[in-house]
Amino acid sequence: MNQKCLQEKQLVWGSEEYNTQLLYFTSSSLSADDKRIYMICDSQGSPNVIVKDLETGEIRQLSQNTEGCLKSYVYFNGNPEKGLGKASVCLDAERDIVYYIQGNDICKVGMDGQIQILNQIPSGQMTAFSHVSRDGNLLCIPTTDGRCLDYDPGTEGYGLDQRPIYDIDGRVQEEHLNSYLHVYDTHTGEELKRVTVPDCWITHVQFHPKDPDKIMYNHEWASFDCGIRRMWLYDGKNHIRLRTPSGERRADDWVCHEMWSDDGNYVIYHGALAGGPAFVGRLDIRSMEYSEIPLPSEYNAYGHFTMDHEGNLVCDGYFKFPDEIKKVRENSTDNGPDPHKKDGEYISVQKVDWEKKEITWIPLCRHESDWLGQDAHPHAIYNHKGDRVYFSSRNTAKVKVYCADVKNS
Repeated sequence: MNQKCLQEKQLVWGSEEYNTQLLYFTSSSLSADDKRIYMICDSQGSPNVIVKDLETGEIRQLSQNTEGCLKSYVYFNGNPEKGLGKASVCLDAERDIVYYIQGNDICKVGMDGQIQILNQIPSGQMTAFSHVSRDGNLLCIPTTDGRCLDYDPGTEGYGLDQRPIYDIDGRVQEEHLNSYLHVYDTHTGEELKRVTVPDCWITHVQFHPKDPDKIMYNHEWASFDCGIRRMWLYDGKNHIRLRTPSGERRADDWVCHEMWSDDGNYVIYHGALAGGPAFVGRLDIRSMEYSEIPLPSEYNAYGHFTMDHEGNLVCDGYFKFPDEIKKVRENSTDNGPDPHKKDGEYISVQKVDWEKKEITWIPLCRHESDWLGQDAHPHAIYNHKGDRVYFSSRNTAKVKVYCADVKNS
């Protein structure tokens, strides 16, 4: 397939007057029947959760935020203890229930728009991406001692997102700050579990698809040993390291964006070998066997991999056509801990043979996002049927949500 054969992306929702984005990719943005899509939109000034009926086109606002964006991981320049936690929004796709943080309140809302406050974030804590269990009974919210982001973004921040000039994980290690896995009953709001993880900055949590007693979590922006400190599994009793050094796997590799396969037998992730190529990896958590597939050397554009129910991947970066000259973009977030430039332009599907370590890349469309800040990361996801991919993109003035068909590719 050449560039002329690529599909045109289809607009799902958005305008040049406001920003619209998908929920974070660890949560689906689509109802289980693929009839409704949940998004975050600032058309009323402050960001709010909206849902669009894909059959009728009806739009409904579910949250009632008027206080801007809450300060949290990724949204460093947000409002302390006030506003919508954009990173916190997650969807129970089977039951059409959204969970989110508003100020210090942990909230739950369904299609009827009735907002229920389940509990509150403990004082002095900083939040990040949340997750609801597949059975809909548990909500996990990670927090870290607030000192991790104790700074003035206006004078001590840099880049578009005004992230701290200091090494956040470095501060966590030096000052022995803790992170916590808070698990709440989604019906009563009762906090069922609070697990302390010392010397750790947790920003991503994901319940095991079939065993909600198991929670995968991360060490964000590891200041050392990123290749073996990033991915962890809490099995209800023990904290298990999910990537260990051996052979080509080294402590000084870079690893990121872990996610579960549908059956919970595998963890999919990506990264880069120290001084070497990018790769996409799979860990069998039953046998602790790894399959890491190096990508072509020219595939050096930062991206994220997510998976459909059949095991196919979709990515918003890395891919490029042979001899293609990419646009030159200045992106302040390129100065982060990852070794890849944020200049990918394509949504592509990957058919993977993990045993043979072979990948077939199928480009779908150009997303052309400028990648400027978290909200403009495409974060491509499949719908539940697996015949369409949805993604966010800022290719003009504002972030919008698009889709592309997969069935004909």
